[in-house]
Amino acid sequence: MRYIDLRSDTVTMPTVEMRKAMFEAEVGDDVYGDDPTINALEKLSAEIVGKEAAMFVPSGTMGNQLGVMTHTFRGDEVILGENAHIAVHEVGATAVLSGVQLRTIKSSDDILYPELIQKAIRFDDIHEPRTGLICLENALANGTVVPLDVMKKIFEIAKHHQIPIHLDGARLFNAATALGVSAAQIVQYTDSVQFCISKGLCAPIGSMLAGTKAFINKARKNRKLLGGGMRQAGILAAAGIIALEKMTKRLEEDHENARYLGKRLLEIPGVELDLEKIHINMVFFKLNRPSFNPDVLVSKFFEKGIKINGEEGGLFRFVTNNDVSKKDIDFVIDSMKEILL
Repeated sequence: MRYIDLRSDTVTMPTVEMRKAMFEAEVGDDVYGDDPTINALEKLSAEIVGKEAAMFVPSGTMGNQLGVMTHTFRGDEVILGENAHIAVHEVGATAVLSGVQLRTIKSSDDILYPELIQKAIRFDDIHEPRTGLICLENALANGTVVPLDVMKKIFEIAKHHQIPIHLDGARLFNAATALGVSAAQIVQYTDSVQFCISKGLCAPIGSMLAGTKAFINKARKNRKLLGGGMRQAGILAAAGIIALEKMTKRLEEDHENARYLGKRLLEIPGVELDLEKIHINMVFFKLNRPSFNPDVLVSKFFEKGIKINGEEGGLFRFVTNNDVSKKDIDFVIDSMKEILL
């Protein structure tokens, strides 16, 4: 049975072209640095984001944690948003792996504005930890994007205080598409960046970590420490190359489908959402029906061949992706009306 899967854009399947490339990939031992397909992916990734070097990692979480670990010293403090993926969805790894503490900042729209960053920076006080890193996100976990002028001002503040910036760019190319700029134009205001090739880009596994050559050399040793040194990983890299060269160019289709989904959801009584906040491929909405158990929607949808996650913080999140068409969206809306009305 084919399912329409709106849980995330991590659920996308490799394309036929990717599967063929993986089957035919020339491989070597990546720990020795002689896997030609991994090397090609890393070179391509660095060029795309305008950094000196890049490194393949199995997951976005590992990429982010290596960013923190490589930039900081034990006891440092990291500034980031209170809803940042690193703070909320990475199992407290910053404390376990890097021995740092997080200084989370509250913002009504989750954007870390320059004045909030400036206020959070520690100074040379014997009682206070050192501010070792600022972590930003673009796109944000709430499905919106951060304007470039905001990132530029934060970068200037960080440089003034000699604090590095790491960008969790899990959906970097969605942000670039929404802003109408290149990925490199976003990343220029960071010292390192992690971006996923398995979120919305259809590669089965992996993320990239990019920065200076010195940073990546240090991060590569830290990757080995975490058990992330891989052997014939070119099989995975082959799909990653196609993800970057081709799949990044079709993301506007997912964004358009998300806007279409948002408009159609508003046809249903009790659905509350803000169309202006649909910047990328994520639609957040509230189902204001007090007598209805939201878990029922999950189970009823599943019976109809639709996969969604349950409510989180009172909101549902539907995510469009390469494997979801407008026809699928119409079926989802028709099914939801049948269930609710």
